[in-house]
Amino acid sequence: MVSDLVTGEAVPLEMQLAKMPSRALAILIDLLLLAAVGVGVLIVVSRVGPGLDPAAEAAVTIGSLVIVLVGVPTTIETLTRGKSLGKLALGLRVVRDDGGPVAFRQALTRALAGVFADFILTSGAGAIICSLANERGKRIGDLLAGSVVVRERIPSPRGRLPETPAPLATWATTLDLSQLPDDVAMRARTYLLRLGELSPPAREALGAKLATEVAASVSPPAPPGTPAWAYLAAVLQERHRRHVDRAGTGTQR
Repeated sequence: MVSDLVTGEAVPLEMQLAKMPSRALAILIDLLLLAAVGVGVLIVVSRVGPGLDPAAEAAVTIGSLVIVLVGVPTTIETLTRGKSLGKLALGLRVVRDDGGPVAFRQALTRALAGVFADFILTSGAGAIICSLANERGKRIGDLLAGSVVVRERIPSPRGRLPETPAPLATWATTLDLSQLPDDVAMRARTYLLRLGELSPPAREALGAKLATEVAASVSPPAPPGTPAWAYLAAVLQERHRRHVDRAGTGTQR
């Protein structure tokens, strides 16, 4: 299923929503990981507990469970910009409704809802019912956080990226692309593939915003006066070229 996530400039970005089976499997992987961590924590608490009074032991146990069930998922999704071990294995990512990466607030909201509404207290019924009722397959945590789970490994969108403008060809070979986030590159790619569908004001505004995001993690800066679309095309084409070189074989763009 493909969804048009809408940016702050009211421009739709086409992304493929994750299906329930893949989301469920990713959640199962994450829960198994949390269970393993929880068992380890409880073993440690059981060894420390005998030296504490009952109230302190209860506080330590509850605090440990909160860290495992809320702290660990929140930290992982924040640091990985919307991924977890399960999502990484299934090629999924959590993004904001506008297609941007989730931050601490969204990750914390999702984790808290996972404990109180989606999974733990409702045994998963909350997440299943909400996902089936929502057209984007959102669970309660996604509704509260303003997020959605999408697939990262999707077929190449229709059309082709613009070629690197000749004046930027040499400059592009000097780029350091190692810090360019995948989700930013994906949104820039979608933008370039839909240039012809955007009105001039939207094209300029969104292009400038995406170019600023890309430039924050790519160096050296583009030559002065470079249009946003040309800058993005040069960066993505160079990124694709290096990927093909590493793979040792050509792929369809």
